[in-house]
Amino acid sequence: MENLFNHLLLEGDIDKALALMTDNSQRASEALREYNPASHAINQRHDKPIYDKKGNFKRWVKRWKLPIDYPRYINEIALVFIYGKPVRWRQLSEGTEQAYMAFNRLVQHLHFDARIRECKRLAGAETQCAMLFHPYRNKQGRADCRLRILARSKGDDIYVAWDHFGCLRAFAWGFHTMNHEGLSIRHLDFFTDERIYHATACEEGWQMEVEENNIGKIPVVLFQQEKEWAGVEPLIEREEYIASRNADTNDYFSDPMLILDADIVKNMPDKKDENKTLIKSGGTAEAAASYLTWDNAPENKQKEIEWLQNHILSKTFTPNIDFDNMKSLSNVSGKALKQLMVLADIKAARHKELHDELLDRFVSICKAVIANVLDVSLKSECDRLVIAHEFQPPFED
Repeated sequence: MENLFNHLLLEGDIDKALALMTDNSQRASEALREYNPASHAINQRHDKPIYDKKGNFKRWVKRWKLPIDYPRYINEIALVFIYGKPVRWRQLSEGTEQAYMAFNRLVQHLHFDARIRECKRLAGAETQCAMLFHPYRNKQGRADCRLRILARSKGDDIYVAWDHFGCLRAFAWGFHTMNHEGLSIRHLDFFTDERIYHATACEEGWQMEVEENNIGKIPVVLFQQEKEWAGVEPLIEREEYIASRNADTNDYFSDPMLILDADIVKNMPDKKDENKTLIKSGGTAEAAASYLTWDNAPENKQKEIEWLQNHILSKTFTPNIDFDNMKSLSNVSGKALKQLMVLADIKAARHKELHDELLDRFVSICKAVIANVLDVSLKSECDRLVIAHEFQPPFED
């Protein structure tokens, strides 16, 4: 497969090369639609037209559209419980102190702590993103390296090719730039262990440039997962619908209505009137004038909202952290508080199964960058360097 892939790229047959790769952009776009409150289905509600008895249009009555930002809340809680505190690195090998110091300097130079949180947030929101290492010459003419975070929300297209054992064999990054005429130009960069292929769309098809991959590894850490709110989409949509309908009902019933006695009903209040008056017959002298008010909402509707909120959070392993709940926990011990957060700990432990491997790959690429690009004198130490990582609990004891 690898030989065929390289042959297609060298021949400039980009379409066939992409056909050998996986493209998850459609799934990412759908997740982003749900992640953005402005694009929730509840926003498709239309205002209600009001007509008089003769069928003539009078006005529009606003129908509330209240999207609830559950996905962002669920995603942020999941992020805090795995990367709320920086990852701790430990050197396990001996005689590799210089390489380990170079690794720590590179981690700080790449702003790893901020970048890993960005990657986890993006992956939880749109199911995938990538951390791309880019070696280059800085202004002083020295070898340097930076990180570029790729994601659908940033306008990037991500293509991946795996072998039968799930090992990354090729990676492609699609993006657009503007030329001097203001026209959008399509680019595709293909990465393999040996080479980097830069393809640029032109009138004749594709213009290809090839360079050696000095790092010696595909310089990408790929983050892929299910969206953090997977499985509770219908529950979120239902609560948004109930909340929006309740807002409409509150507008209709919130103002009191004046009731006056009369032999016959002479007038009916308009729905939009703020000071409604209803004239009725059959009243007593004591009730010649009174007010009709809406005392409370149906109890079963409130119970349904509470049921939805409970299942949305519990089924996504998300603790309900709000001011009212935390205020009642002021005297709770740290051990008891940790037990209350057990759902988030369970979810973080599941994420760590994947992120253990991703952090190992990050270390491997950093060692290759140091040994083959930044400081080749440390190559032998980098080959022997063994680094372990440790996730830290998000809260102090």
